[in-house]
Amino acid sequence: MTDVLSDILDTVALKAAIYFRTDFFPDFGIQVPEYGHAARFHFVVQGGCYLSLACGTSVRLQVGDLAMVPRGAPHLLSSAETVTGEPLADVMSQAGFSGTGPFAVGGGEPTDSCQLVCGHFTFSDGADHPLLRSIPDLFHITAADREDHPMLEDVLRLIQRRMFDGAPGMAASVSRLSEVLFIEALRAGIAKAPEIGRLMSAVYDPQIGKALSLIHGDVAHDWTVEALAAAVGMSRTRFAERFRELIGSGPIAYLADWRLQRALGLLADGTLPVKAVAHRIGYRSPAAFTRAFTERFGCSPKERRLRMGLR
Repeated sequence: MTDVLSDILDTVALKAAIYFRTDFFPDFGIQVPEYGHAARFHFVVQGGCYLSLACGTSVRLQVGDLAMVPRGAPHLLSSAETVTGEPLADVMSQAGFSGTGPFAVGGGEPTDSCQLVCGHFTFSDGADHPLLRSIPDLFHITAADREDHPMLEDVLRLIQRRMFDGAPGMAASVSRLSEVLFIEALRAGIAKAPEIGRLMSAVYDPQIGKALSLIHGDVAHDWTVEALAAAVGMSRTRFAERFRELIGSGPIAYLADWRLQRALGLLADGTLPVKAVAHRIGYRSPAAFTRAFTERFGCSPKERRLRMGLR
């Protein structure tokens, strides 16, 4: 059976990167800018800070907390809710941060600083899936929340250890650990975010999960609601209802969307002509594929390749 979660994250091209660890001394305020196709994260190693969104949502982060801001939303990291802050690029320039070692702002006793590990998860341009959309605008996992998720605890501790030992290969090691962090954070978020819980329950549901595995395992197959329902031992009506209840769309709409997500990856690979990409994802007609792709992404498959510097 196809591992649905792995296929989703592989197809949307999940990649992680660490951009700094901090030594922020009060009073500090850092305006983190918008960054499309990414989800930023902050892990508190020492001290604490506030994370605030433009919409007014704010949370106090303490030692051991992990916060994720999906969809590239701008936000403020500050020592107090009353601090407005300055743009990240300006603060980096003023601090003389070169990209190596800690990003230090202000000064004082070492125990007074706010130490964060900050990074981001990126996805391919146009990447989309109900699971990605299920992540709340501010995803906050506390140290207490992690008690029931030993794998997440282990990954965060490894990231912390590697970030602060400064050994060769640190950046590559931490980036790969961060990709595991994303998956384990989603698992831990089931209890905190109802939408994540609903989507993850679909993946693990004996029948809907099997249907998803069939779709992801052979996206080019001419699946019908009847065929999927029969394969998982459900009536057509009950299967369609249950699928929509957990996924948020019908099985055929889900299949159509996922075919186009697969197309993005195949086009980016650059080894197959557009006609072959269409066939690989289940379109009998390249013209029908081009129409569907253009309607979804606002450009034709050929135009998409040209934008990526491919032919």
